[in-house]
Amino acid sequence: MTPVIVIITIVAYFALLFGISWFASRGSDNSTFFTGNRQAHWGIVAFAMIGAAISGVTFISVPGMVADKGYSYLQMVLGFIVGYFTIAYVLVPMFYKRNLISIYGYLEGRFGRNTYRTGAWFFFLSKMLGASVRFFVVCAVLQLLVFGPLHIPFEFNVIVTIALIWLYTVQGGVKTLIWTDTLKSFCLIMSVILCIYFIAQNLGYGVGDTIKAVAAHSTARMFYFDDPMAGTYFWKQFLAGVFMSIATTGLDQDMMQRNLACKDSRESQKNMIVSGVMQFFVVALFLILGTLLVMFIENNNIGMPSKSDELFGLVATHPAIPVAVGILFVLGLISAAYSAAGSALTSLTTSFTVDILGAHKKQDDKRLTRTRKMVHIGMSAIMGLVIIVFYYLSEEDAISAVYTLASYTYGPILGLFVFGMFGKRPVHDRLVPVVCILAPALSWVIQWALKTYLGYTTSFELLIINALLTIAGLFALTIGAKAKTAE
Repeated sequence: MTPVIVIITIVAYFALLFGISWFASRGSDNSTFFTGNRQAHWGIVAFAMIGAAISGVTFISVPGMVADKGYSYLQMVLGFIVGYFTIAYVLVPMFYKRNLISIYGYLEGRFGRNTYRTGAWFFFLSKMLGASVRFFVVCAVLQLLVFGPLHIPFEFNVIVTIALIWLYTVQGGVKTLIWTDTLKSFCLIMSVILCIYFIAQNLGYGVGDTIKAVAAHSTARMFYFDDPMAGTYFWKQFLAGVFMSIATTGLDQDMMQRNLACKDSRESQKNMIVSGVMQFFVVALFLILGTLLVMFIENNNIGMPSKSDELFGLVATHPAIPVAVGILFVLGLISAAYSAAGSALTSLTTSFTVDILGAHKKQDDKRLTRTRKMVHIGMSAIMGLVIIVFYYLSEEDAISAVYTLASYTYGPILGLFVFGMFGKRPVHDRLVPVVCILAPALSWVIQWALKTYLGYTTSFELLIINALLTIAGLFALTIGAKAKTAE
């Protein structure tokens, strides 16, 4: 597939994206940017949330991971569903009751200003790193397919793509994101289904034959109950999925900003549950596609790429595969990646403006708009720099890198909310940042010790360890704390 075809595909997608962005952002103001005026229909948000939860990392990394880990990821996705129910019936009513613009406003009322800022800073770190890793995958693929053959440096690639994202999110904010995520969900699902069809056709399979061949293949194993020491063990994956979804969706300003755009908590709950269940089936499609990619590699005596993330792109652009698959690959990739990066920029702008600067309390609407736009530019620049750094340092497959980072950075956020919601003890607010820094550091030490001395591979349950250490630290901070800091 030539760079020209890739460029035409990207230009056509962005023409549609900017059209939707312009339509959705008409008459927008700060309320539109931050909350979408709480007028979004739950069904639209639910469909949009499918795309919001699936980034370019999922599109690239999940099909490739079947070669080494089979369908073990679905164990974690089952945990996601339980987590989504928890979010719907525990967190959503609380956030609506307090009419929050940023969900971290809860921490200020419960603990104090220092805890509130700590939660906001950890979200900033979590989202900036996570979104940058996700978008790095797309920039790397575009470098391979477009910018590299044209002898254009990676840095220019990043600048152009970040600038495009900034352009379509700068005005409409979360209202624009809901509609662009709807487009993304449609493009993503259709591209995966059609890629499955074309690759199965190349292998000589009809629908029935494809189901039988995939089910019989060695990569199609879903449940792993045999080795508790392994990272793929069912209960480790399932429980990590429960808490990971609560932390990275329910306690993430990016994801909750969409859910809080529904008109009330009941609408938001319906959206949350439906999108959580549908996510399981969409991820299953990615894994089925992954098995077909491995089968194609085996049938054509092609060596497996050094990084599993490269598998989908390698097959999609192979001469034996129709050009349509390559176009669908690019379309699915950019629809997943640009929307995810755009939503990250919007939520980072919201959290930094509201939580860290407190501009919504200090400034009139005109000054707030100016501050918001300046922050939006700053967030874009920082994301671009992080992507470039990761490009030169990364060796791990992207999906693992995303969840490993989340285990460290979302652990303190999860611990803060759990301690705040299920206890009423006041804490020494000024010492909370110390606890939230020490917890990830101790988590790393525990992970290293378990691997070194017991041979135990810590998977994404590291998030739970991190949260428990945070809770233990907060409990220690209750000693001698004055009750006036309590909610």
